[in-house]
Amino acid sequence: MNILRLSLAVILLATAASAQSRRPLAVDDIFNIREVREPQRSPDGKWVAYTVATAIKDTDKNNTDVWMVSWDGSQQIQITSSPDGEASPRWSPDNRFLSFVSSRQGSKTGQIWILNRAGGEAVKITDVKGGVSEHAWSPDSKRLVLVVDDPDPADKDADDPANEKKTPKPIVIDRYRFKADGDGFLRNERSHLYLFDIEGKKAEVLTAGNFEESSPAWSPDGSRIAFTRVHGDGDVDKMPNADLFVIDAKPGAQPRRLTTTTAEESGQPAWSPDGRRIAYLLGDEVKYSAYDQSQLVVIPAAGGEPRVLTGALDRAVSSALWSADGSTLFFTINDDRAVHVGKVAGSGGNIERLIDGRRVVTSLSAGPDGGFAVLASTATELPEVHALEAGKLRKLTRQNDEWIKGIQLGTTEDFTSTSKDGTVVNSLVVKPPTFSATRTHPVLLRIHGGPNGQDQHSFNYEREVFAANGYVVLSVNYRGSSGRGNAFQKAIFADWGNKEVVDLLGAMDALQKLPWVDSSQLGIGGWSYGGILTNYTIAQDTRFKAAISGAGSSNQISMYGSDMYITQYEQEIGPPWKSQDLWIKISYPFFKADRIKTPTLFLVGQNDFNVPLAGSEQMYQALRSLGIDAQLVIYPNQYHGITVPSYRTDRMQRYLDWYAKYLKPNTSTAAREGL
Repeated sequence: MNILRLSLAVILLATAASAQSRRPLAVDDIFNIREVREPQRSPDGKWVAYTVATAIKDTDKNNTDVWMVSWDGSQQIQITSSPDGEASPRWSPDNRFLSFVSSRQGSKTGQIWILNRAGGEAVKITDVKGGVSEHAWSPDSKRLVLVVDDPDPADKDADDPANEKKTPKPIVIDRYRFKADGDGFLRNERSHLYLFDIEGKKAEVLTAGNFEESSPAWSPDGSRIAFTRVHGDGDVDKMPNADLFVIDAKPGAQPRRLTTTTAEESGQPAWSPDGRRIAYLLGDEVKYSAYDQSQLVVIPAAGGEPRVLTGALDRAVSSALWSADGSTLFFTINDDRAVHVGKVAGSGGNIERLIDGRRVVTSLSAGPDGGFAVLASTATELPEVHALEAGKLRKLTRQNDEWIKGIQLGTTEDFTSTSKDGTVVNSLVVKPPTFSATRTHPVLLRIHGGPNGQDQHSFNYEREVFAANGYVVLSVNYRGSSGRGNAFQKAIFADWGNKEVVDLLGAMDALQKLPWVDSSQLGIGGWSYGGILTNYTIAQDTRFKAAISGAGSSNQISMYGSDMYITQYEQEIGPPWKSQDLWIKISYPFFKADRIKTPTLFLVGQNDFNVPLAGSEQMYQALRSLGIDAQLVIYPNQYHGITVPSYRTDRMQRYLDWYAKYLKPNTSTAAREGL
């Protein structure tokens, strides 16, 4: 017994010493994070290609390289090291080549490069104007199908140095939907399919017209290609329908329409091994596209009635793959605070989960032995490539193991509350490494965007940095979030800022009943729809001592025509001249700004076309006019997502400084000028 006590004491001391040797996550750890993406298992099953994205502190740029890991995990090989970055690795079916997309050698658009596995440097094989956004190998490895963006006529002389100092030409717009974040103003260019001969290095147009085409997939015999076409009756921008088409893999062929849907999102076709059926993902009708919950559908390749296989699941699915014998379909399930892997018979039937638990598993890539390469993450483990075999995960890559083992992370727990109207709401609570139930802690209500995203059991840099600075973080999956079914997701249709706020405040009410919450030190914030909901919430409730609204808006009427969601507005809200009262209602944080008492930090990208700069400017101006402490931070030349590494660390530090100023005044760091 004494020996047992001594052993237990030694274990406890060792555990305590290990915890003390680790440090909290810091803002600059963003430069340590290695984002593992796009696992692609080789045809022989012996290797997995994937990409690793990193933020480079010295150059203040991001870079992505291609890596490979052996199926047994014993060998890790970096394949590329170009400063220009690479993406979308794809194996040739004969196992001889690995292709990827890159803008190397000064190219302004992505082109296809291939590596011969027998040795040698990567070789650029395409030079198509407009650039390549997707590519897929033919079964005989002799051709590629490319998704190519039409070249912008305004860019035809862009590579000529003589034109660099010329006055830019006027931007002429005649499209209904004329903006897209990251792309800027849209002209009449579309995306189409091209066939590319590997040996002859020749690209030929396969499709054309006023359509957007994507997700090409070769039939097993290489004679046909299935793809998604976004089209519409009349103006494709006004009523975009995404349907499945099949075309013979030869120039001049005419596509054959397989589906007739009212969905804006539909695609990712996958042929059955015998070429007789095509599985695809079907979204909701255009009216509900913002709350889309994709379903797995199978249709005869020759045409016929589609069959929904996952309707009873009431969850969004993705990454559909056939088994080698064509009997089964595998897919990922977007579940409550997690993403799992499931399977169903190709003819329909009961859905079986291969793996579940508090984790996120995505990006299925099949091998010849029935095993899958996947990305897997938990709240304390960054995404890494894993083998999924017989329902069990086996870790293959360890890109983040070395640095993360020295970090003491917070503790993530499930949390459930009941809103005042009886709705059960599920959340995550992250407790700081220094948490003690015997004292009180400041709490941050951090709100996810979407609205149809969700907070999941996956590693989250921001949540962990907040926890490292002593905050309890509450992340609420309010109504409108995914993972809880169709009705839960559509509950906020044309009713923004109502049920979401009820759920957010209900969760906060429940958390505040716990003895370790300091109700005098509550903060709130989020980005995108999370910023919008921050504005909605502080216009209704004054309990929060500090707010951060990132890329948000409140005067929603002003977003009509200035952001990229015109189709959603027309379908969900209606035009302002017909639905004025509803537009005013959903704009209440702006029109009732005098109710806001919370000091608020606004941040936004200068070139954001998703939620434009004006949304933050207007609320900042309103609060300053009302004498409420506010600050506006604009990141030059950034879109909706802030990507420049120094801007990302700047934003995170400003978050901490703003909250510390109002929630922890004795330890606050003054907001730094010119940070």
